[in-house]
Amino acid sequence: MATSLDLQEQEQLDALKAFWNQYGNLITWLLIAVLAAYGGWNGWQWYQRDQAAKAAAMADELDRAAQAGDAARAGRIAADLRERFPGTAFAAQGALEAARVQHDKGQADAARASLAWAADNARDDDLRTIARLRLAGLQADAKQYDAALKTLDAAKAEGFEALVADRRGDVLMAQGKAADARAAYQAAWAALAPTTTYRQVVDAKLTALGAAPGAAASGAGAGK
Repeated sequence: MATSLDLQEQEQLDALKAFWNQYGNLITWLLIAVLAAYGGWNGWQWYQRDQAAKAAAMADELDRAAQAGDAARAGRIAADLRERFPGTAFAAQGALEAARVQHDKGQADAARASLAWAADNARDDDLRTIARLRLAGLQADAKQYDAALKTLDAAKAEGFEALVADRRGDVLMAQGKAADARAAYQAAWAALAPTTTYRQVVDAKLTALGAAPGAAASGAGAGK
């Protein structure tokens, strides 16, 4: 019986050796690949958390500079954010914040540059559209009307249609194109919900152009 068991064990051992000789290297490399991928994933997760924490700290510093009205410092920190952490939301938000304080301090060129970066590089479509809305306003202030309209053409985020049309109307009015501005304001007014407070602002612009939406509605009702 012992001899039979010994033979059976020897056969199993020989089979195992044969299997390992045939597939051992493959199994070893597969294990190494799996462990390397797991280690790389953990490393990448740590790196992402580390980058986000550093970017958040810089964003806090930028916010303090902006609150203090220090446009130069805010601009430097925003530039550092763009250089070191360009793919983060902090970089785009920092550019918007820097542009605000730069504009407040009369640094129009710097503000436009900050907004242009956010418009081109922010990963979030909403942030890109917000940057373009603000940039178009500053371009119109600088009488760069064609550039402003081109900037607005690229503002495509869903839910911003009314604001884009309203800003387009402002640019067209600055160009002296009252009829085109009226059409843009009418599109903005129609896209805004009746309960939206900003609709009153657009209403006032249309009224100044002799196209008050309420008057048009009343005239249509009287004709029935």
